[in-house]
Amino acid sequence: MLPISDAGRHYGSRPVVNLVLIGINCLVFLYEMVIGGFGFLFGGGNLPIYVFFLQFGFIPAELSSGRGFEFLPVGAGAVSIASPIPTWGTMLTCMFIHGSLMHFIGNMLFLWVFGDNIEAAFGHVKYLLFYLVAGVLATLSHYAIDPSSQTPLVGASGAISGVMGAYLVLYPRNRIRTLIIYFLITVIELRAVWLLVIWFALQAIQGLLSIGVSHDVSTAFFAHIGGFVVGVLVGLAVRPFQRGPGGGRGRRSDDYRRPPQYWRGRRID
Repeated sequence: MLPISDAGRHYGSRPVVNLVLIGINCLVFLYEMVIGGFGFLFGGGNLPIYVFFLQFGFIPAELSSGRGFEFLPVGAGAVSIASPIPTWGTMLTCMFIHGSLMHFIGNMLFLWVFGDNIEAAFGHVKYLLFYLVAGVLATLSHYAIDPSSQTPLVGASGAISGVMGAYLVLYPRNRIRTLIIYFLITVIELRAVWLLVIWFALQAIQGLLSIGVSHDVSTAFFAHIGGFVVGVLVGLAVRPFQRGPGGGRGRRSDDYRRPPQYWRGRRID
């Protein structure tokens, strides 16, 4: 399931921060394409892109040991992978890096659909702080499951999961246009509460199944889970202070009401 848009979106001002975050991710991905080559788009790559991941992705074992890795054995020699930033800094840089084209497109779609509403609810500066903090806490959730892992964590999924968690609390009744690819390809509208609960349940199930074999799993499910929980908690904390019915600044997406739908005289909505 891929969200395409949320029906009846209303926000008080242009989602500048959300657009800037998407723009930064796009610029970083273009740079990755330059150094990673054509194979990178489909999950492959070369030594330069792997070194880039090792330098700017978050490696749990570096935080556990208290020192960064400096060299990567290659053949009879070694390549420097010393990061120009401290390990704690990679908890921020890793959320702007993606491992393939589908990884990038999927994350940006979710951020595009859900981020603007949360920015409208929180305000520009608070939204930026929330996004970054949610991303860091999501990364630490991944770290807590396997602190000895030497695999670099990359992707905006943890921070975006935080945005989705807040959306669930603040806009549960909003309708999400969703692309469904399962035997047939179709677009349907789902309440945000159903889409997000189903998504979180899938992450939780796959996360539990990955315990003990996380080194063989390419998706950081516990980063998704941790980020989502952070978003839900923040949403619950700010909801009572939001203006308007059910919270929000100005007109909320939750206040949108789709006209009733009828078929042969019977209401089906």
